[in-house]
Amino acid sequence: MQHSRIVGGSTAQRVIACPGSVALVDKMPPSPSSSYANEGTLLHDTIADVLDKNKPPEFYLGRTHEGITLDEDLIERKLRPALAALDEIDPEGRMEYAVESRVGFGDYLPDVFGSTDFLGRIGWRAVVLDWKFGDGIPVAAEENAQLMFYAAAAMRTDATKWVFEGVEEIELIIVQPPSVKRWVTTVERIKAFEADLKAAVTRALKPDAPLKAGDHCKWCAAKPVCPVMTGAVDRLLATKLDALPVDQIAHYLDQVPLVEDFISGLQALALQMLTEGKPVGDWKLVPKRATRQWADEDKAVAFLSSAGVEAWAEPKAITPAVADKALKKLKIELPADLVVAVSSGNTLAPGNDPRPAVLQIGHTLKKAMAKIQ
Repeated sequence: MQHSRIVGGSTAQRVIACPGSVALVDKMPPSPSSSYANEGTLLHDTIADVLDKNKPPEFYLGRTHEGITLDEDLIERKLRPALAALDEIDPEGRMEYAVESRVGFGDYLPDVFGSTDFLGRIGWRAVVLDWKFGDGIPVAAEENAQLMFYAAAAMRTDATKWVFEGVEEIELIIVQPPSVKRWVTTVERIKAFEADLKAAVTRALKPDAPLKAGDHCKWCAAKPVCPVMTGAVDRLLATKLDALPVDQIAHYLDQVPLVEDFISGLQALALQMLTEGKPVGDWKLVPKRATRQWADEDKAVAFLSSAGVEAWAEPKAITPAVADKALKKLKIELPADLVVAVSSGNTLAPGNDPRPAVLQIGHTLKKAMAKIQ
């Protein structure tokens, strides 16, 4: 799904608070998609089809996106509660709605646009709803910048204006199964937000756009290179802790989450660069600690059953570690050929780490082929 490079729904809060972040983020390499993001995309696409084509969720069983498969568990934990939320919002089934609508600000804010999950109208109330299928941080609906962005953009988009014409109130809703967060606001509040957004975008497009640290930094891709963040870290490192007054200690403790987010972002950026074959000083990628897995689960289950060990811990077979412990009580050795050691991925390590660096075969071949061509 395409999003504005200047500001979109998910970045509106950051851009309003920190206009200078726009230029910094634009210089960052694209972040690889995570399994959580891929699962979210799969669920968003599926619920849009369920509502648009009037099909039950089971119709889409087995649908895949980037290695993630829609199974019964996802349907029961995510899709059914989300659809039940719509019944709670519109118990009489009177709502007219549109799913996956591209909305933008036209000449008011050129090149600023996004995509709404769900727009609806019940009588004199407009509804702007966003699905949040992640299990992480709870998202509030009140003063939600993403939903206000969508409402403001949809009011200026020809295909979605009907949702807001003559309405007396606008309800912003976050459905994050199993919770539903709702907040009713006015057209005037959305217009005031729109004015704040325009002012922020105007500042963001200037070469001296201001930078400001805050809660919005958590999801900012540019925090590893942000001068506000790096400067704060440098000052902290230069501080003599035993000379700090008590009120300053309390102030720095308040900044700990911000610094931790900065460090996490820095590590993620370095990991991404090394994965792409770009050097980062003497840092390297090394395999994470390998865990034992069954080389052939059917053979393992057959062996364990023949040895008198209960091989299943529903819904899957017991692990090699559990099997090893059970077999030792019976004085039976676990055959080595039933088990393989598999690393769960790569991690960062300094140059003096004794572990050998991971050989980036894919990037080596790509560079070699480029030279040949």
